[in-house]
Amino acid sequence: MTIEPAPPQTSDPGLAELAATVSGVVLAPGEPGYTEECTPFNLAVTHRPAVVVGAATAADVQAAVRHARDRGLPVAVMATGHQTWLSADGAVLVTTRRMSGVRIDPSTRTATVGAGVTWQQVVDAAAPHGLAPLNGSSATVGVVGYTLGGGLSPTMGRAFGWAADAVQEMDVVTADGALRRVTADGPDADLFWGLLGAKGALGIVTSMSFRLFPVSRLHAGGLFFAGADAAAVLHAYADLTATAPDELTTSVALLRMPPLPTVPELLRGRFVVQVRVSHLGTAAAADEVLRPLREAAPLLVDTVGELPYREFASIHADPTGPVTVSNRSALLGPLTHEAVGTLLEWAGDGAACPVPVLELRHLGGALARGSEAANATAGRHAEFVLHALVPGTEEQAAPALAWTEALVEALAPAVVPGRNANFVGAGDVDRQAVAAAHDPSTLARLRQVKRAVDPANTFRLTHDVAPLGSTVR
Repeated sequence: MTIEPAPPQTSDPGLAELAATVSGVVLAPGEPGYTEECTPFNLAVTHRPAVVVGAATAADVQAAVRHARDRGLPVAVMATGHQTWLSADGAVLVTTRRMSGVRIDPSTRTATVGAGVTWQQVVDAAAPHGLAPLNGSSATVGVVGYTLGGGLSPTMGRAFGWAADAVQEMDVVTADGALRRVTADGPDADLFWGLLGAKGALGIVTSMSFRLFPVSRLHAGGLFFAGADAAAVLHAYADLTATAPDELTTSVALLRMPPLPTVPELLRGRFVVQVRVSHLGTAAAADEVLRPLREAAPLLVDTVGELPYREFASIHADPTGPVTVSNRSALLGPLTHEAVGTLLEWAGDGAACPVPVLELRHLGGALARGSEAANATAGRHAEFVLHALVPGTEEQAAPALAWTEALVEALAPAVVPGRNANFVGAGDVDRQAVAAAHDPSTLARLRQVKRAVDPANTFRLTHDVAPLGSTVR
């Protein structure tokens, strides 16, 4: 027996009409389930929308967008909420986790996913066919939001490029409530280009198809060193990344581990350096390229070895449950030994570093070879992403975030312009910050696309791109 949800308790008669139209759920403030539906993975932000629509179909998304359009309300979208930085207070919030379909076509090596699908779902569906996607570090991150930000894969990015470059087709609901199917060479080619890099600024993607790659196993894991050896490890890492083959994708993290029972005893309460490794070649090839790192200092733990692709999430071991976290990032050029010296001064052994996780992710390789003409992904010109993660809300984390901004200033000779949309915090998603994230030609084209599909700036709560020639907020 199907139990119909109760109509929203609201003075807006349009909500009852919306609820009758939507096959998912429609919830107003104060109704049972409203808070749970609005809660993101990142608890640093609290959503209090005028209405939340738990969409089960593309038609539900269309109905929600039309409801917002008719009332002049902004629209926000959330699949998992890993990268929720701005509150959707007073807006129409569309949640997409019910849109969870995954289809793998092994003959064309493609996956087609709904808007709410997470990376582990795709990996598990593709693995029996010996295929894998350009997924992120976390098993529970949403595929669509990650890919619309560019999608930096820590497993195969340097070998195969950005996840956005693998996208072949998308279905998207634009601000007029229309559902469009877009491709790189179709009538909405400009929209296709702009979606991939503009996060949610141009519409709500309800379905996405992308290429998979013939990979079933990795040589992957982590090399852990004592924080006292940070200098030797970081200098060795700088040398490694200067000549790394494309099949090697790595990052290095300075970790100030909390004294918690959930942390392995060997690492608990310690300052450690972790090099995170993913290699697509043979074990012998991986061991040879990693040999200088392993010889740079005594190892605390070495987990690098053959890894079934299904277990990709073990490399970074990101949290699987809700967190409260804030962050900042910057793009860097080559990791010079001068830059390493600055990092050690600010965050090395004995430094008063308030940031528990400070990571450098290596770019280059195929990530640099993709053309900006393919899509609006920012960061192709960089060699590294510097990423700081701090527990707490923006207010709670303010001192550590200010320290991070001072570190970036100290690293100025190594910093390059721009910022990738997936490595941003609450201070990086307003109009000015978004404009600075893209090079001038990309920004100009994005603003033209925005004017064509969203002149009223309905989608401004994730990545605020100003429509060209418009004074709307």
